Amino acid sequence: MTLTDMVQTMPILEVIALDAPDAEAAQAGGADRLELVADMASDGLTPSVATFREVRAAVDLPIRVMLRDAAGFAPGDLTRLRRQAAELREAGAAEFVLGFLDAEGEVDEGVTSGLVAELEGCAWTFHRALDNSNDVFRSWAAVQALGCDTVLAAGSSRGVEDGIEKLKKLVTQAPPALLVGGGLHQRHVAELLAAGVTGFHVGSAVRPGGWSSPVDGAAVREWVTLLV
Repeated sequence: MTLTDMVQTMPILEVIALDAPDAEAAQAGGADRLELVADMASDGLTPSVATFREVRAAVDLPIRVMLRDAAGFAPGDLTRLRRQAAELREAGAAEFVLGFLDAEGEVDEGVTSGLVAELEGCAWTFHRALDNSNDVFRSWAAVQALGCDTVLAAGSSRGVEDGIEKLKKLVTQAPPALLVGGGLHQRHVAELLAAGVTGFHVGSAVRPGGWSSPVDGAAVREWVTLLV
């Protein structure tokens, strides 16, 4: 059974990692997958190839690598992003995270497809650009045609608390698989599980000191226990 199949049938926990120590703590706590990013002050940008290699050497979890080079939901330099994607693939990356909106707040299918062209054969997640689009349901339909296996969403740009009712509807429209993250709290888990959500994504929730502190393995384990 592949990890994608598992997302469809049993709960998984994806943890944001910034470096190898984060990755090791997440694995020790029982995480199922990592999202590797840099610069959370910009909500997550593409990490360096060197960081990817360090993380890959440190753990045996699947790693989804962010492809994003500017704050917001438009690429700063698509040519550069495509080059970074190729370099990361050459280093062994096989799973990615990306997604873009156009100036009108709709899914930018052209830009997204342009980057996906570098990812043939790779699994990838369309990230929270969906939550910041004009209409999450119209955007979901657009994303379905782009070839991702997962959509990371909170249902609202304001987070899961505001978007939970939309998430309950989105999960019934899969595939792709719905991965819930963005202001996700433990109190949301039971309600989302009952609605059929099987993918959960956390970042600061497993860093007791916030983004200035590392991932805490015990905090990851608390989340894993909620999903059993």
